[in-house]
Amino acid sequence: MVKKIVIIGPESTGKSTLCAQLAAHFTTLWCPEYARTYLETHGNHYNYDQLLDIAKGQLALEATYTQQLTQPLLFVDTDMYVMKVWCEYVFGKCHHFILEQIVQQQYDLYLLCNVDLPWTKDNLREYPDEQPRKELYQLYKDLLINQTVPWVEISGLNKARLQVAIEAVETFVLQQ
Repeated sequence: MVKKIVIIGPESTGKSTLCAQLAAHFTTLWCPEYARTYLETHGNHYNYDQLLDIAKGQLALEATYTQQLTQPLLFVDTDMYVMKVWCEYVFGKCHHFILEQIVQQQYDLYLLCNVDLPWTKDNLREYPDEQPRKELYQLYKDLLINQTVPWVEISGLNKARLQVAIEAVETFVLQQ
């Protein structure tokens, strides 16, 4: 049975980097964030309905990576909690499909990336100011507190950040 670890958090908190590092450390695959590819293709001005397309694309991409696994461990950059927060933060509502998928999807561990890394500009990022990043972080944290899957806050820089994540995976996923 495949064990899935999801890395979530506000933009520019090192989610993709951490996914790649963990996949390399544990010699397995990681599923990238579909939204990045979608927005690079369609432009970074999006509407509410496009977030549903992005959510469905993320699920399809995760399914593809799950089928390609040779190890029973997959790191996932973004899930439906991220889509829920994104929809509600930007548009004040969330697609019913996303909420249904939150209930249906099964993960073994969440790693919540803190906003303690400096924000790095790129064409797709929207929130360079500290306050929205903190608000978004708290929204993710509130979601994780109110669900049953174990989760660990990831903070610190470089190797220290990676080490916390490795230890969380070893503790909550590999020893079970």
